[in-house]
Amino acid sequence: MPISPDFTSVFEHEWEINFTQCTPFGYLKYVDLCNILQLTAAEHSIHGGLSFNDMQQHDQAWVLSRIRVEITDVLPKWMDKVTVKTWIEDLQGSRSIRNIEMYLNGKKVAGASTFWAVFNTKLRKAEALALPHEHFEKYPEWHATEQHFSKINVSRDTETVANRNVVLSDLDIVNHVNNVKYLEWCLDTLDAKAVLKQEIKSFEMNFLRELSLNDTISIHKTPEVKPTYFSVAKADKTCFALQLDWK
Repeated sequence: MPISPDFTSVFEHEWEINFTQCTPFGYLKYVDLCNILQLTAAEHSIHGGLSFNDMQQHDQAWVLSRIRVEITDVLPKWMDKVTVKTWIEDLQGSRSIRNIEMYLNGKKVAGASTFWAVFNTKLRKAEALALPHEHFEKYPEWHATEQHFSKINVSRDTETVANRNVVLSDLDIVNHVNNVKYLEWCLDTLDAKAVLKQEIKSFEMNFLRELSLNDTISIHKTPEVKPTYFSVAKADKTCFALQLDWK
């Protein structure tokens, strides 16, 4: 698609929270918070001519490599209207750093620092972006989180808390496990009350290896309650790492 006439390097989009995105308490789920943040990034890419369809002309797609989300206030609830703002911090070669913020009634409730890779969907590997991006102004000094995303230490003592097989509903348009599914799997192993009471203040995820349909995986967790570290492994190789920090 061509670049939109109303394209801007700093993009805002309004979303209304619907009931499918909410917990039994009526507040936005952490998984759907991530979905909304990423959907806003996708909308910005569409406006700027870097959409999935644009990139598929070169067998490319953006895939999320790392993300840090910091929650600064109570999450929105059903029927709330939120404004999500996003901009690119850096984009070079096969990698991009993007910041995203969510606002409710003018007050910031969450921010995310994200690291994306250009992925060749036929060769199944990273490669340099084939499309022009000079029209996107970059904002290297403007951050949505107090801390940047980081490389999570995966060498920790953990215990196995769940085993599962990758099923059809776990897959996304790039034909691998959708990134929010990993978070969902891990949160499902925690005490429900702590999650429902919004006791998580930040979480960070690293996506290390692809998982595909019918893969057998194990979910591991550290014995310590705070912070909480998770990993997802296939054949003893870590594919995903998550760290939760609590209030």
